[in-house]
Amino acid sequence: MERFDAIVIGAGHAGCESALALARTGNKTLLLTISLDAVAFLACNPSIGGTSKGQLVSEVDALGGEMGVNADKTAIQIRMLNRGKGPAVQSLRAQADKNLYHQEMKKTIEKEKNLYLRQGEAVDISLDKEDKIVTTSVGLKYVARALVFATGVYMESEIIIGKTREKTGPNGFKNSHGLSKSLEKLGVKLVRFKTGTPVRLHARSVDFSKMEVQKGDDEISTFSYLTKKPIENKAKCYLTYTTLETHEIIRNNLDKAPAISGEIVGIGPRYCPSIETKIVRFADKDRHQLFLEPEALDTQEMYLQGFSTSMPSEIQKEMVESVIGLEKAEIMRDAYAIEYDCIVPTQLNPTLELKTIKGLFFAGQINGTSGYEEAAAQGIIAGINANLYLKGKDLLVLKRNEAYIGVLIDDIVTKGTNEPYRMMTSRAEYRLLLRQDNADLRLTEIGRKVRLVNDERYQIFLEKKKKLKEIEKVLNVKVKLDARLVKFYEAHDENPPMESVRYRDMLKRVGITIFDIKSEFKILEEYDYNLLEKMNIQIKYEGYIKQQEEDIEKALANEKVKIPDDFDYDSVKGIRMEAIEKLKEIKPLNLGQASRISGVSPADISVLSILVKRNKHGN
Repeated sequence: MERFDAIVIGAGHAGCESALALARTGNKTLLLTISLDAVAFLACNPSIGGTSKGQLVSEVDALGGEMGVNADKTAIQIRMLNRGKGPAVQSLRAQADKNLYHQEMKKTIEKEKNLYLRQGEAVDISLDKEDKIVTTSVGLKYVARALVFATGVYMESEIIIGKTREKTGPNGFKNSHGLSKSLEKLGVKLVRFKTGTPVRLHARSVDFSKMEVQKGDDEISTFSYLTKKPIENKAKCYLTYTTLETHEIIRNNLDKAPAISGEIVGIGPRYCPSIETKIVRFADKDRHQLFLEPEALDTQEMYLQGFSTSMPSEIQKEMVESVIGLEKAEIMRDAYAIEYDCIVPTQLNPTLELKTIKGLFFAGQINGTSGYEEAAAQGIIAGINANLYLKGKDLLVLKRNEAYIGVLIDDIVTKGTNEPYRMMTSRAEYRLLLRQDNADLRLTEIGRKVRLVNDERYQIFLEKKKKLKEIEKVLNVKVKLDARLVKFYEAHDENPPMESVRYRDMLKRVGITIFDIKSEFKILEEYDYNLLEKMNIQIKYEGYIKQQEEDIEKALANEKVKIPDDFDYDSVKGIRMEAIEKLKEIKPLNLGQASRISGVSPADISVLSILVKRNKHGN
């Protein structure tokens, strides 16, 4: 029986971040995966980032993770989404080379000292005091004090196309048998969820002339603060639409759609529905957007985003050929739905540690979430906390005002989820503070404290802070009121000032940006686009930011009131029984978390607050 400090089961996006975090903080770590060919595999859309997800990737990077670095290395097109909207909802999205992404992450893992990558199927977990023993399908046993479950959608998974069911994982990879029963023996509650993926088409069969080209950005940002080389846009994506014929084909065959007919029992994601669900739910729409995106540079396969389905193969062909530009499309891979087991996430602490077993952590889609980015975000936190557990230190909990990662984890462990959870900007009440451009300023010091941010990354961070101070100093300089200043204001449809004005005060005007000032007054020319954009946002929105900071200060009062682990809810008078049952189930760490539990009212919190404070003072 081989001993490690930590074992990570599953080498998807959560497992890779967990294993790297553990190994980089000095732990001998085993990364166990069903297939080495599935390491960091982009099983669905070959893209990283997107609305709110881009923020997650930059936060993982700021903490010392790998997803942003790898996405930058392998991106073939990159765009900032929602450029025309406010900075709170702007998010970076990269089309990644699917094959390169897997290869580069596998190389990174193979080169990491303390990290041992091993192909093998975990089938049983047992406990021996503090030790967790993992047994594989061929009888090998591995033991460690810390264990991270990051099995994705592989537990007892089934691929569904029409009436055909196949016990396999995504993309034809082997699935996982036995772990579900093993977890249930440990007292872990499971649920059945479902997700899906669209068809893959041969590029030669597509009439791109009927579609709208989606190009990458000229001003190219990156996910990682370590990336020095600009990303080159090497590929184009395309926008097309369904037709009335598409909708008619789907409506005529709804009895064959497992997602509609009840053949699929797993709960699917509301925010990423199948195309047949869209047609039923939005019956008034006569077309739906679809995006055709390259899978990689070394293949002709293209991904039809927005066209997820589990219809029979022959119906899929009819549906695809009814789409604009796809009249002669060749399907290379059928779309499919996948059902799988995952855990009820309210069984976890905000540290992602199972409440009932110390040193056992869960991360990624096994926690009922969807998406590569959500998985990586949980993965790095589980890895950080598994390391802190091994070192006997306090575990890390990111607050909702500190990171999208904090919002994501708090949501799933406090409220639970009755569908695959997807991160969205609307879930974050302090999203103006949790922007993509300031992820490093929010989180790098935390990553350094837990020993995951290395010297190179930290020096880049310190240099950025230094340059931002220099920019701020320049912007505090006053410009005298003269004809040139008046003309500058008028050129940007703004009323001129009545006296001399600082550069930073100019930025308070809607029509004036830091780049306008740079161009007109020949200042700040040595600073790059991203630094200037960050300062532009910071100054333009500082009034709103100050208001959010005041709101946070009020909200944090409840976060500071800790609830003891052994608090006796059953003896409490004045709180409704429904609330007591919820509180006993979730076991919130503090009053703030308690207030976010569904079914616990403000009146319940008022009573609980009095009792917790009385208990604290021994009354």
